[in-house]
Parts: sequence; C-alpha cells; structure tokens
Amino acid sequence: MKKISLNQNEPITMSECFEQYIVRCKVRNLSEKTIGIYKVHFSVLEKYSKAANWSLDTISPYQIDGFVLYLKERGCNDITVQSYLRDLRAFFYFCMENEWMPQFKIKLPKADKKIKETYIDEELRILLKNPNLKVSDFTEYKTWVYSNYLLATGNRISSALNITIGDLDFNNQLIQMNTSKNRKAQIIPMSDSLMIILKEYLTYRKGVTSDYLFCNSYGGKSDLRTYQEIYLYDDKIVLVWNYKDSTKTVSLKDIESSDLSLNAAFS
Repeated sequence: MKKISLNQNEPITMSECFEQYIVRCKVRNLSEKTIGIYKVHFSVLEKYSKAANWSLDTISPYQIDGFVLYLKERGCNDITVQSYLRDLRAFFYFCMENEWMPQFKIKLPKADKKIKETYIDEELRILLKNPNLKVSDFTEYKTWVYSNYLLATGNRISSALNITIGDLDFNNQLIQMNTSKNRKAQIIPMSDSLMIILKEYLTYRKGVTSDYLFCNSYGGKSDLRTYQEIYLYDDKIVLVWNYKDSTKTVSLKDIESSDLSLNAAFS
C-alpha cells in the first residue's frame, strides 16, 4: 500500500499545463480563433517534445533552440517560426510563473519582412470587371461584390464576413463593423460606388437585417476558410468570373499565354 504523504507536488505534464493555460486564455476573453491557433502551435510542440523526451521541469534555452531548428527543417519560413515561438513563449512564461519549469528569457528569432507583390492597375481592372449576370451564378457574383467591398473598406476577411445587412446604413452611407482585430466596434464610410454595388447585390441576395451580408449559397453564414482559399488561390476566381463572357470561359492555359502577370495575380 502506498504511504500517505503531505507532499502534493507531483510532476505535472506539459499537456496538463497547457489545459490550465487555455483556461487562463478564456478568462482573459481571448477570441476562439486566437485560442485555436495556440492549440495548433502547441500540438506541434507536444509532438516534438515527446520525440525529444523533454521533461517540463528541466527545459532549457538549448531545447527551445532545438525546437526552432525543427520548425525550420519542416520548411517553416522565418515569419512562421517567429509566430510559433511568440505564442509558445507566452505558454512557457505561464509555466514559469507557476514554477512548473525553470525561468529564463526566450528571445524571438529575427525575421525579414518581404514586400508583398500587389496588383497593378491593369490587373485590378480585369479582376474587378463587372461579371455578366446572364451567365454568372450567385457565388461568382457574390465574390465580385466581396472583392469590391474589401478594396473599398480595407476590412479583414473575418470582419467582412461578420457584417450583417442591418449594419449597412445607406441613408448616411456608413457601415457599422462590430468584429475587428482589436475587438472595438467601428463605423466606416461607404463610398458612392460601393453603395451602388451593395444595393444591387441585395436585390439578389435579399434577406433580413440580422442576416450576414456575405452568405453562402443557402443564405447562411459563409465559412472563413472558403474566403481564405479564394484569396490564397486566386486562379479559382479568375477562371470562375473574371474571364467569363457570354461566349466562352477563358482557360488557365489562355491566361498563362496572356500579358497578365501570374506571379502578381496569383500571389
């Protein structure tokens, strides 16, 4: 029979620590999206730490360095590695605060920020060309409206997808944005051109004030991943609605042989 002891300081696993860390994150009212990213990053750390036989109470800066090299070997770029370590550093500091692991400073690796290629005026003109509603379906048309909305407002994808019909004030040409990265509600202006596009769009989209502006094909809320994929793989948009007319749909091969810069259009 095991002897009864007053010492309750039994070893705690990294997974148990992380569960408590997530509770702390929820108490701090962090968004589900942010917590989801933390969980993804931790799952990679947990897999690596088990393979490397880490012990939480003996973690050292050298082991953190080993994890950074592991990420690089997986093909992660400097920005991604920095993102991983920034999130996990907060978790490690939480563990240090609770005396579950040795205390030491964790420095983020430096990362060069590259200037992203952007659309040139001619490419924007082609991308934002009005779709032919006689041959387009609702998804194609909605994507065109959505693109114009982003260009006019500069909203993030998640912010735009949380806009409801009731958030549009056509009388004063204003848009109330209730979901933003800093979690502060904002009121942004609606340009004349955007107002015309949105008014026409709503004649097809219909719906009530509580409905989301950019819905799926059945009127429900659109999936964030769908719109992320659209902008990660712009060739899908190009083939669907930017190069379609009443007689034919231009193929990817046709586009590759044109003057349109694929590196810029598909970046």
